[in-house]
Amino acid sequence: MKDFDFWNKKKKILEEKRNKNLVFNERDIWWCSIGLNIGSEQDGKNELFERPVLVIKKFNKKVCWVLPITRKNKEGYYYHVLDYNFEKSFVILSQLRLISTKRFTRFIRKISSDQFEIIKGKLVFILKNRTY
Repeated sequence: MKDFDFWNKKKKILEEKRNKNLVFNERDIWWCSIGLNIGSEQDGKNELFERPVLVIKKFNKKVCWVLPITRKNKEGYYYHVLDYNFEKSFVILSQLRLISTKRFTRFIRKISSDQFEIIKGKLVFILKNRTY
């Protein structure tokens, strides 16, 4: 059973967090306190409920669209494989979400412009309600 009360305590701490000087951009991958979520929504791991996310769209210094990333081998149109240092991770295209940058905990890396354009293209294709 999921401990939503514990996550709510952590979320209250995140709400009080001040990150005035946080610099982030599209194409960045960040550790993000994504939370303890409902049903098949991607959960965070460890005591901070973190998961790597890819910044897809920066709206301002406080909010952006992100896509969660997993190490579990996922196949199909709703996933995109990222290879880095001989390790594979998978961007979950179906779980686009708006988040506060207060959830960002630490920067991981930036993906290439080419990879980013491929991911954005797949996402636009999905958003246009086409099926694979």
